Amino acid sequence: MTAEPLPLTGERTVPGIPEENYWFRRHEAAYLALAPHCAGATVLEAGCGEGYGADLLAGVARRVLALDYDRLTAEHVRRTYPRVHTVRGNLATLPLADATVDVVANLQVIEHLWDQHGFLVECRRVLRPGGRLLVTTPNRITFSPGRDTPLNPFHTRELAPSELDELLREAGFEVASLAGLRHGPGIDETIIERQVEVVLGDGGWPDDLLTEVTAVTADDFVITGDDVDGSLDLVAVAVKR
Repeated sequence: MTAEPLPLTGERTVPGIPEENYWFRRHEAAYLALAPHCAGATVLEAGCGEGYGADLLAGVARRVLALDYDRLTAEHVRRTYPRVHTVRGNLATLPLADATVDVVANLQVIEHLWDQHGFLVECRRVLRPGGRLLVTTPNRITFSPGRDTPLNPFHTRELAPSELDELLREAGFEVASLAGLRHGPGIDETIIERQVEVVLGDGGWPDDLLTEVTAVTADDFVITGDDVDGSLDLVAVAVKR
């Protein structure tokens, strides 16, 4: 029996929808790059969303616990991804004992939180000594250029690379790496702008753009430490001191 897809919210990325494929593949690229940090580990995905990322990590991890606050989301993940252990809970107070997981994954979530420092302190609490925190988030410099408040109404606070680095260190982490995700040579740099124009307009998707968006794969993105300020998304690996 095929699970029913989650409804589109305008923010949550859902696989299998042609119009969403660019964003799905962009997020998938980060999961694939970070998955080796989860090999053989007990992993908490704090804010699992649709669950595809937790399931991807479950392919290499010893155990993955997927946590989300939304009831419908948690039920969907439980039905759709049986190799993932699903828990409904609040990111402000993680429902785990101290020092119980090896890795906390938090991809495209921290920008939605009001108390980012408090959340990171919670992540540090549930990590074992030497445990790793994996974070991705939109780069404020390129996602909401020239603004202190996010363009995206679902975001509370977006971060520049230096701000994410400072936030992680203030929460008691050592930043092992801070890189940026960007388009590879196979993607036209105007693809985001053209998608936004369609979403804000009322003319529907042009066939050529939909074909272009549908053809995007995770391999069309690269993650590099060069010019992180100019990247699309920030990709950080931090270690519990």
